[in-house]
Amino acid sequence: MGKDLNPIDLQDVLPPPPPNKRSLRTGWTTGSCAAAAAKASVIATVSGKIPDRISIPLPKGGRATFNVLTDAYSRCYIIKDAGDDPDCTDGAHVTAESYIVVDSDEILIEGGEGVGTVTLSGLGLTVGGPAINPVPQKMIKEAIREVYSGGVRIVISVPGGEEMAKKTTNARLGIVGGISILGTTGVVKPFSTSSFRSAMVQQLDVARSQGEREAILATGSKSESCARYLFPKANPLVFTEIGDYSGVALKHSAKVGFESVQWVGMVGKVTKLAQGMLMTHFHRSNVDTQVLRDAALASRSAKDVLEAATATNTARHFFEVCLEQGDLEPLLHLVKQARVSCAKDIKCTVRIDITMVDLEGTEAIVSTNPNLPTRYQKWYNL
Repeated sequence: MGKDLNPIDLQDVLPPPPPNKRSLRTGWTTGSCAAAAAKASVIATVSGKIPDRISIPLPKGGRATFNVLTDAYSRCYIIKDAGDDPDCTDGAHVTAESYIVVDSDEILIEGGEGVGTVTLSGLGLTVGGPAINPVPQKMIKEAIREVYSGGVRIVISVPGGEEMAKKTTNARLGIVGGISILGTTGVVKPFSTSSFRSAMVQQLDVARSQGEREAILATGSKSESCARYLFPKANPLVFTEIGDYSGVALKHSAKVGFESVQWVGMVGKVTKLAQGMLMTHFHRSNVDTQVLRDAALASRSAKDVLEAATATNTARHFFEVCLEQGDLEPLLHLVKQARVSCAKDIKCTVRIDITMVDLEGTEAIVSTNPNLPTRYQKWYNL
């Protein structure tokens, strides 16, 4: 049957303390669930006894405890609890099945049903291998080594994972056939931005690894829809939704060697870029209406446009008045200033163009890229 079991953690352990009711509840990553399921399966395979509960070490210290379920001998699964995070894998049955490997001390990790297969380079994973990230792989091995020192083959599966993956960005990353087994801390923080940033960076890595030289960054789904219209011949891999993380996306694009970056977004975020705020969340940085007024003054705009600049605390009103008055010069001034601010912040020679789209994401209004079809070009016949 292989090497002897180590008795550590075969005893029941206390669950984590109850969450603070005044705050959102944390959950567990697919990586944590996979490690727990793998450890339980190895115990079942070697001892013939399926544990009711299992405890695993977490990457940054501490431990997590899970209830163990099974649907066949030695095939154990953990029902993922994502806490209060809107995670499409919440409730997934993260499953592990183990097979003893004689005359070996290695732990081999494979992907089964519902776990995606890597088809493109740039993720730090083997092309053709399972989409199980390095930290979860390490967690699985550490959890198993607490109870077994011999060779074992672990198959991780997530029934229904292929359908879940349709709600993720896996297709853009070249991951097909299922979800990724993720997690860097083992813990899911509700509405955490870390996973979004990680996916954004991965998309840029994948696109660059495929030889793409131009990244197209969009701040949201509407902006991305317009970007796809503006760049119809671009490889779908290069379109990356960046949310409020313009600074992170621009710096990473430069770091991995993109020669040019096309940034596409709406007036509010353009204005914040123009004022030097590359973290554009509305809670983190307010629109400086003086920037709008300076744009109107530099463009010698009429009184209505000048007054609109400081009439409210948002850029939207200024944008709407500019369109109503047929004066797009202040908006063009904003995108030019935004480009200067971005280039100054990332301190590199990568070419950056800024394009402002309308509030519905149906049309480009102004851009520093003269080759794009914008309303400015139509109105001024440029």
